[in-house]
Parts: sequence; C-alpha cells; structure tokens
Amino acid sequence: MNQIYDYLGVSKQSVHQKFCRDMYKQSEQQQLLHLVRQVREDHPRMSARDIYLKLRPQTIGRDRFELLCAEHGFKVQHNKNYRKTTNSLGVTRFSNHLKEIEVTGVNQAFVSDITYYEMNSRFYYLTFIMDLYNRQIVGYHVSNNLRTENTTLPALHRLIKLRGSENLKGAIFHSDGGGQYYSNDFKQLTRKLGLINSMAEEVYENSHAERLNGIIKNNYLYPYHPKTFNELKKYLKKAVRMYNYEKPHRALNGKTPMNYLIN
Repeated sequence: MNQIYDYLGVSKQSVHQKFCRDMYKQSEQQQLLHLVRQVREDHPRMSARDIYLKLRPQTIGRDRFELLCAEHGFKVQHNKNYRKTTNSLGVTRFSNHLKEIEVTGVNQAFVSDITYYEMNSRFYYLTFIMDLYNRQIVGYHVSNNLRTENTTLPALHRLIKLRGSENLKGAIFHSDGGGQYYSNDFKQLTRKLGLINSMAEEVYENSHAERLNGIIKNNYLYPYHPKTFNELKKYLKKAVRMYNYEKPHRALNGKTPMNYLIN
C-alpha cells in the first residue's frame, strides 16, 4: 500500500482523512434527508428552497441543498389549476383602497377570497382572510354552499375573535367584490367594525389572496386527501396551522408569519 501511496503522491494519513471527511459528509446528508422527510410529512409539497429556509443548515449552501433534495426525489409536483368561485371584475362595488397605502404593520390591510375544493365529485368552499403585513391567515371557513352566512361572515367573525374588534377600525378589507362581500349582512358588519371595503379592479389586484388559495389547496389539502366533510375541516385547520407557524415566506425574509409578527 505504501508503494501505491508513493506512486499517487499522497500520504496514508491524507487518504484516511479524506475517507473520514467523505463518511462524515454522507452521514450529514442522511441526517438532512431525514429532516426533509419529517418536514414533508406535514408540508407535503413544500419546496426545497422553503425547506432550506425552515431548517437553515449551517454546512450546506442553498443551491447544493436544493440539488440534494432533487437527487433524492423531493421535487415538488405541479399544482392543479383551479377555477374561481366568483368573478366580479368589471362590476365596481368598492374602490381599490389597497393600492393607496403602504402596509407597515398588522391590522392595516386584510385580503380575502373564496375558492372551491373538489372532493368525492362535490364542491366545497374555502374562505380565507389574510393579514397582508405578516401573511398570517387570520380568518377562514369551509362550507358546502356559497351563502354569505357560511362563507365570509364566519371567516370575519374568526378574525374578530383573533384580533379584537377594537383593533380593526380603519383597516382595509380587500376582496374581489363577489356577492358574499357585498351582501347586506356582511356590509353591515364591516361598517360596524369600521373596516374600509375595497375590491380589485383587475385580476392581479387580489393576487395575494389567490396565491394563498393555491398554497392551501395544492400544497396541503390535496396531498392530505380528506375523504369526508369532517376530515376536510380537520385538515383545513391543520393546514392553516402549518402555514402560519411553520411555513417560511420569502417575502418575510424566510420567517413564518408568526415569527415575523413576534420579531
């Protein structure tokens, strides 16, 4: 063996050190992949980049981490396309007040939308309200119909319970202006709270809410695969918790909505 080392121009010690480094690297990668699998159990379609932001490993760069994930089958499947449940573009019910302000703190601007979820050849409807400042889901509801009392109203009541009615006065409540946001009961409650109703005039003007729809449905609910309405409610609650407390957001410097709120 010494003759081989001499021929290659290396020492026995350097070969041994390289062997140890390679073994350590393999062990470290296996530990990382184990953590990735654990993250994917709760976040079935979290991207490798978001997992990197969540784990923040100190010994591997972002690009190498993403490559490692891809090499071991952790690519994200393409999202499903989804149809809108409402489309009020061209019907001006409220002005777009959202584009008039710069959001600098919580309880200044909320965005909301309703989307469908198909299960067992039936449609169910998900309503979300998000605080634009820290991207936190602050109100949500699931129903089997599009009536106001089963969509926007219970989601808004959840927001009131979470943030307190006294903290909502003067905040902008932005949506696509669909019928559930323009009903008398909903407008009466928003007026009572002092919320300023706002609506999108163009498709891209409610993009934050629409993107949230896709994340919850495609990254969480479809992979969770609920089979009953009760399971859908249970998994929706879990998805909201995962999104608020565990999913890092690049727009929040890699922090989760709740961490961004605290810090």
